[in-house]
Amino acid sequence: MQLYNTLSAEERAIMIDDAGKQRLTLSFYAYAKIQDPKKFRDDLFVAWNKLDALGRIYVAHEGINAQMSIPEENLEAFRATLEVYDFMKGIRLNEAVEHDDHSFLKLTIKVRDKIVADGLNDETFDVTDIGVHLKAKEFNEILDDPNTIVVDFRNHYESEVGHFKGAITPDVETFRESLPIINDQLQNHKEDKNLVMYCTGGIRCEKASAYFKHQGFKNVFQLEGGIINYAKQIEAEGLESKFIGKNFVFDNRLGERITEDIISQCHQCGKPCDNHTNCENDGCHLLFIQCDECKAAMENCCSTECLDVIHMPLVDQVRLRTGKQVGNKVFRKGKSENLKFKHSGDLADTALAAAEKPLDIRQKIKVKKALIGKAEHYYVKAQVGLFTVENQELNVGDTILISGPTTGNQELTLEKMIVNGAETKTAKIGDKVTFEVPFRIRLSDKIYKILG
Repeated sequence: MQLYNTLSAEERAIMIDDAGKQRLTLSFYAYAKIQDPKKFRDDLFVAWNKLDALGRIYVAHEGINAQMSIPEENLEAFRATLEVYDFMKGIRLNEAVEHDDHSFLKLTIKVRDKIVADGLNDETFDVTDIGVHLKAKEFNEILDDPNTIVVDFRNHYESEVGHFKGAITPDVETFRESLPIINDQLQNHKEDKNLVMYCTGGIRCEKASAYFKHQGFKNVFQLEGGIINYAKQIEAEGLESKFIGKNFVFDNRLGERITEDIISQCHQCGKPCDNHTNCENDGCHLLFIQCDECKAAMENCCSTECLDVIHMPLVDQVRLRTGKQVGNKVFRKGKSENLKFKHSGDLADTALAAAEKPLDIRQKIKVKKALIGKAEHYYVKAQVGLFTVENQELNVGDTILISGPTTGNQELTLEKMIVNGAETKTAKIGDKVTFEVPFRIRLSDKIYKILG
């Protein structure tokens, strides 16, 4: 019985592109009593692997927490795999505001002690005794009540790029840190205030609402389905968005825009920006906000020290990081003194700039194309892109497509290129290629050859 991924992320990306089918990015959770999480995990892997479902899923005795990518044509079959379990019958699937075919490239289901680490060891705590769920309209109305206190139960790097106006945004790196902080801060308001809470998809504030009811708070409310569901409801119902900025998400997109307001700054130069990146140095991988200009100048690094490291021979890079524990490599949350414009905690509700109107990545260009490789760098002043050729040859005269969640789909004809430092007409697999690109590209962008 296959219970592991047989393809690398790169191979999976090629398969997805070749298939040319729309994929949906979605999330869901359920608190329940699962007697045998390992068997539950194994059964899910077998069922979902058959449906080409990908994602990051955690299961525990207390339930399931999932963020996934699923072929649109398999959605109903996927729902059927959930309906097998009584506690997931009719479960709400939060569909992303912006879908991306590459949001997940592997199926990973892990058994954990808890689906949301809370640091609690209280056997009398009932996680199912939750607060009142509020839909978007109701949530907006209660926020207008002067008797309401609203709390963001996400982490500092999430709330920094977007949050509800007037919310308490704890300067924390984990959910478990926020519970005692907010409990202590609001001790005198257990009976006289509406305690309203929210998070990305609802799972954290679901547990938080049960915790604060357990602590004696009388009027506890939570945003049903979190920010993801709120964004869809306000669009469908034509409501005012009281959330400002971008919603951080835990997949390759790193965020989806809710409003055009940019409320954060590039951590390196201070320019209005809300695009997260991970430091290019494999021994660091710090998650931080970086504008395109700093990305080009710093080559995706958080500091000059890390910039020096990535230019070392690979054997020296490995030697430097051997034996060092960097924690969760992709989403390391630590702060750095090198990031002079990092803000967290008491955040402002004022926009610093307006974002460019996002392109709808669901509007695919229906052309036959072949994946060539990916973007590695963009030289802003020269308007030159650097690409790695990974799958097949690229030639002068080819019509190419550069595609990505923010870039959209941009087509151009290749008139001249530099391959491994010299001008030539053909680039082979493994070559580094640079050529003029009259628009800004991102490191997540893919390059395709139009086949006719």
